[in-house]
Amino acid sequence: MLDTLMLSRIQFAANISFHILFPTITIALGWFLFYFKLRSNISGDPIWMRAYRFWVKIFALTFALGVVTGITMSFQFGTNWPGFMEKVGNIAGPLLGYEVLTAFFLEATFLGIMLFGINRVPPKVHTVATFIVAAGTTLSAFWILSLNSWMQTPAGFEMRDGVAHVTDWFEVIFNPSFPYRFTHMLLASGLTASFLIAGVSAYRIIRGDSKRAPQLTLKTALTVACLLAPLQLFVGDMHGLNTLEHQPQKVAAMEGVWHTEKNVPLLLFALPDEAARTNHFELKIPNLASLILTHKMDGEIKGLNEFEGKHPPVAPVFWGFRVMVAMGMLMIFIALFSRYQLWRNQQLSPWLLKAVFAMSFSGWIATLAGWYVTEIGRQPYLVSGVLTVQEAATDIAPANVGLSLSLYLILYAILMAAYLHTVFLMARKAVEIEDISYEEMQKANFQHENQTGVNHV
Repeated sequence: MLDTLMLSRIQFAANISFHILFPTITIALGWFLFYFKLRSNISGDPIWMRAYRFWVKIFALTFALGVVTGITMSFQFGTNWPGFMEKVGNIAGPLLGYEVLTAFFLEATFLGIMLFGINRVPPKVHTVATFIVAAGTTLSAFWILSLNSWMQTPAGFEMRDGVAHVTDWFEVIFNPSFPYRFTHMLLASGLTASFLIAGVSAYRIIRGDSKRAPQLTLKTALTVACLLAPLQLFVGDMHGLNTLEHQPQKVAAMEGVWHTEKNVPLLLFALPDEAARTNHFELKIPNLASLILTHKMDGEIKGLNEFEGKHPPVAPVFWGFRVMVAMGMLMIFIALFSRYQLWRNQQLSPWLLKAVFAMSFSGWIATLAGWYVTEIGRQPYLVSGVLTVQEAATDIAPANVGLSLSLYLILYAILMAAYLHTVFLMARKAVEIEDISYEEMQKANFQHENQTGVNHV
């Protein structure tokens, strides 16, 4: 039977895995909406407003699920990990509070104007509201990733009687790994939203939608993906150098390096054996890991044997990293090839449309794999070098954690099925809508609102 510690870890992993899917979309989707709105205001072309109206609904749905699942995350700090807040609550509490005060309230307030004020406030006011919501999602990511980065590379604090106290808030917020982790996550969000928009647009075209809107959003999303994907490679490289400096045991697990050595090969495939402290069935490229990680062919990488008892479980970190990289490479290929075909032929071939549609949620796969590398790679610590997972865990009965875990999993399965069904239902409904002018659409909305008011009276 699983003990309380393992059940609590599984529960937190399930919660964070489900929760992170939705902010990963909304962070960048807000900026897409702002772009659509600006283009609508500047060009006067109603096609941009149609794109905005369709995607703002998906944004609202995704935002709502992100809020709901985020609340359960906060509960767990008290129910499953009391030692965390007892020891580092002086740092974690304010950072979480800043996120609520400066970001969440901002998003929630102006989201109402985005959704319900489009015909009630001047276009410029509505555009400003869209900008504020987009900025709010990014600000939320700023505070959350600041806390997460601090847990990876803590700085700007001192321990007094076993409790962390801040000595420099600037060092806490802008800790050594924060700039790289924050940028990496924003780019991951941009790619996730780009492929979602491209995939749903391709789905509409596959189902016979001949209107301009899905063609335009498909082209826009693929263009953004082409710009962000190579940039993500560069930022990922910088992030890797930072991780090698501050968390060498994580890098050793990512690369399956057991002994400290130079001229380290890149393992394309291997089966890490933690009991024997070796790898089986290695498929490798000589010297490439040293070149990538240190930018030197003979660069030295510390092995896991240097951190025996204080390094993460190797297999999940090793394979999670490879899934993330493989999905990233596939995203680059699909984005570049699809955008090239659009440039040459103005439309995608049927098989490529299906490929883009199949990649709709590829960003989720890459993001989850990356987060598993980040979070599992920090083990056995909850706060690196300060607080272990075991020290922070609750001592309540395993049955209590098991019950709440079961309820969470059932609820999340239902919510995920409902979310996916709703997204593609909206896409199918959009196919059936006639391509009317913006003025006609506004008139229809006005008549509907008046009729609704009459019926209500």
